[in-house]
Amino acid sequence: MAQNMPDWSELQHELLALIAWRLNLIEDYSIFRTVCKSWHSAATKNNFNSDLPRVPWLMLAEEEEEDGRKFFSLCTGMILKKRIPKASRKLCMESLGWLITVGQDNGEVSLLHPFSGVQIELPHQNSTADNNGRRSSIPCTFFKKAVLSASPSHASDYILMVIDGGYIKFWRRGDLRWNRIVLDQGTHSPRFARGGRDLVYFNGYFYGVDRLGHIIVYDVAGPQSTTSHMVAEIPFEHGVVAGELYILESLGSLFVVSRKGLHLNIPHTYEELKIEFRVFQIDLASGKGTETSELGDRAFFVGYNASISVQASQFPGIKSNHIYFTDHYFGSYLTLEGGGGGLDMGVFSLADGSIQPHYNGVSLSCISPPTWVTPTLY
Repeated sequence: MAQNMPDWSELQHELLALIAWRLNLIEDYSIFRTVCKSWHSAATKNNFNSDLPRVPWLMLAEEEEEDGRKFFSLCTGMILKKRIPKASRKLCMESLGWLITVGQDNGEVSLLHPFSGVQIELPHQNSTADNNGRRSSIPCTFFKKAVLSASPSHASDYILMVIDGGYIKFWRRGDLRWNRIVLDQGTHSPRFARGGRDLVYFNGYFYGVDRLGHIIVYDVAGPQSTTSHMVAEIPFEHGVVAGELYILESLGSLFVVSRKGLHLNIPHTYEELKIEFRVFQIDLASGKGTETSELGDRAFFVGYNASISVQASQFPGIKSNHIYFTDHYFGSYLTLEGGGGGLDMGVFSLADGSIQPHYNGVSLSCISPPTWVTPTLY
């Protein structure tokens, strides 16, 4: 005699909400919502724990004649198709699950949440008080990186800081124009203004790294004045002058990742991909960076996104002590037929220097290449 099977649809709403609150993979949350009507009613955005750590999805390049994007999950191999017409023909950078979009033709800027569709219009990139009236046939090429201090989904006093050509600018919610930071050349090297590579928000301050490995801290918390000064540097002999540099927080410390190598952007095997990564842990007390080849249980994600670290063991398929990278060398996108960015990406092992693919398909763009996006419902 067959035993009676439990009716999972009759679980108490409070219990279902508690289960939903503990799901940290957004794809699991989406599947949870499709089980039945009672489960769907419990999986609301209010029961989605946005504070849980999440591994980024790979947002693929925009395909021709489509106004949507595909998102690839490293953990499950699932591909989600999402209509995002407001991101069409725009450069897309990412921070805290939000896209910072810059129009290809007019250079208009906005914050866009790719999954909820919420959009926040920002001042035009040329709206700084001392703008020199620059012109370009492709205005979206000015912005290099963009980093939020907090998610607009949960905070009202967030700040967005960007590397705009050779300048550092920021925007507070409610500002009518961008604020350009003028570096004090008497207190640190002025060369950062001409060579900013990446930004991170850490312990209440923005930190940046320039092309020579100088670490600069920015205090923009005050209503009027801003301050900045160099707090650390990576020794030149380590060879970090050339190539890309990324800065991120991991386990309460700052790290700088140096990426050197050719941006091939031609069909190749991963054995032929000549890219080298080196990692430096920054000691703010001594002002020095020390090279390390051991990230422990962490994995770094770098590209056009705000660089981040995740605990690998929390997510199936994510490799510890590895760097997951996408290409953001804009020059190659404009010169290669069909665009670039989608071939020069993979997973780099700090232990042995090997490179493996994280996505086996080809995804090319002349404007907005594949990049990492942390998935959130809103």
